[in-house]
Amino acid sequence: MPTQTKTWKTHPAYFFVLETLAKKKGSMVDVDLLEALTEEFADLGFRDFNELLMRLEIAGKISVTSMARGKRRVELKEH
Repeated sequence: MPTQTKTWKTHPAYFFVLETLAKKKGSMVDVDLLEALTEEFADLGFRDFNELLMRLEIAGKISVTSMARGKRRVELKEH
């Protein structure tokens, strides 16, 4: 029976988020961002995604604001 070996990603999830936001003119809806992220990081869940957003917001890299119907706008902060 073959075993599957997990390898470390060379591109961290937080960097992927920042890079994706930069490509999308600085902001995205959280659902679209999560979809793009799970294509690259299949084992990332919604809880992990929320924690990642929180850490980036605390670090001052992004801002997250509520929109209608439970959606959130994730925006890259200008430095």
